[in-house]
Amino acid sequence: MVDTDPNSDLRESSVSRRRFMAAAGATGAAMGIAGCTGGDDDDGTTTVQLSADADFEAIEDEIEAALYDAGLSEDIELEVLPGDFETDSRREDYQAALDANRGDPDIFMMDSGWTIPFILREQVLNLEEQLSDDVLSRIENEYLEASVDTATHPETGELFGVPFFPDYPVMQYRKDLVEEAGYDPEGENWATEPMSWEEWAEMVADVWDYHGGEDEYTYGFTTQAAAYEGLACCTFNETMSSFGGAFFGGRENLFERGDRPVTVTEEPVIETIRMMRAFMYGDEDEEAHPDFPQITNNDLVQYTEEDAREPFTNGNAIFHRNWPYSVVINGEDDAFGEDLGTMPLPYGVSPGDSQYDGLGGTQHALGGWHLTVNPNSQNLDAAIEVVEAFVDDDVMLTVFELNGNLPPVPEVVEAADPDELGPIGRYLDTLAVAGEHTIARPVTDVWPQQAAQVYQEVHDAYTQEKTPEEAMEDLQEQLETSDQD
Repeated sequence: MVDTDPNSDLRESSVSRRRFMAAAGATGAAMGIAGCTGGDDDDGTTTVQLSADADFEAIEDEIEAALYDAGLSEDIELEVLPGDFETDSRREDYQAALDANRGDPDIFMMDSGWTIPFILREQVLNLEEQLSDDVLSRIENEYLEASVDTATHPETGELFGVPFFPDYPVMQYRKDLVEEAGYDPEGENWATEPMSWEEWAEMVADVWDYHGGEDEYTYGFTTQAAAYEGLACCTFNETMSSFGGAFFGGRENLFERGDRPVTVTEEPVIETIRMMRAFMYGDEDEEAHPDFPQITNNDLVQYTEEDAREPFTNGNAIFHRNWPYSVVINGEDDAFGEDLGTMPLPYGVSPGDSQYDGLGGTQHALGGWHLTVNPNSQNLDAAIEVVEAFVDDDVMLTVFELNGNLPPVPEVVEAADPDELGPIGRYLDTLAVAGEHTIARPVTDVWPQQAAQVYQEVHDAYTQEKTPEEAMEDLQEQLETSDQD
């Protein structure tokens, strides 16, 4: 999941107290990483510190109980330090801690998009030499391969992180409002059968207009379009891929740089930007795609995850793209309950209409986070024991039920009883489709630099600072240069 710092007032939304307190705790992240120390306590226990999303601090006791049930020694206590929800800031905090050779926290929850640069700098522990053979075998044979790839040294193949959870988004919507406008989501199999972006946008515009348009609901649709990592890795990447476009000429070029084409000036990429401009500005924008209606406004260019979620949760938007964590929030009884619907993300062109294999059709950005161990930790044995306990099925399901974070082993979800998973259990069919149609970001050692180049140029196009063609020509030049550095 690409996270974001929740700066606005969550108390106005229908979010439980537990989630509000988790979000509020995120502001202490940097201080927590820099100022806390773990180690042996006076009572003989060892405290292992895990820097993770703020939500995990709120469910720390439940996670710890599940870890004990999985065999973790009760002489080890888990302390969750809430990390910054915005992934770029989280990376900077971790970089500062490791550059200073600090021993805390003991375990880092690292974004799958920037774990490899830490591996290449030899700043996280080689787990190939630490984990048991049984655990290593399970990760190799049962875990989602795409997630394992982003936790592995690209040259030696050695494992440096244990995938904690993969992440892929879905489209959420107000089922009650859609049905009142005359649509039949269940009869038309919205949960599993993707629409085209054109068909979907026309439907959103119709539902929005039926319910009074912007006078009653500020947004027909909210998503993330701010200038940050999430725009580059995820919302732009997946939408561009659904049109058959690519950063570097297709899937086969995602993980190796230097000898690959840069393809951001191609027509599918331009069409993606023009569609988004139509969504935000309508026909007042001469660069907007004429085949798509206006369904929102340009507030989106300021929105990361929580910024986009809050209008939806607060009842001020009809459709919303986000990660599974927000499905749990919006599916709770104090939010929309069973009036929340989900669907796969729409597609730009059919798969056969892309010049690149595996592109076109519904595409969902593959996010996710890994557990990596601080090599400077004074509690290495205890930290390894904690990481191994997270490999247990029931621990994965506890995290899934309480926080909406998908188990990294697909079979664990398939074997789960939906009725025992809480709100997220109602949406497993959509999540299964999303999980089968994912697109990774191009994870190389220069991706952090290239991501900034992508999101700045795309953002310039979204904010009408540049035409789509100007922005992508500038991006083409920057990516060609950085790929050779």
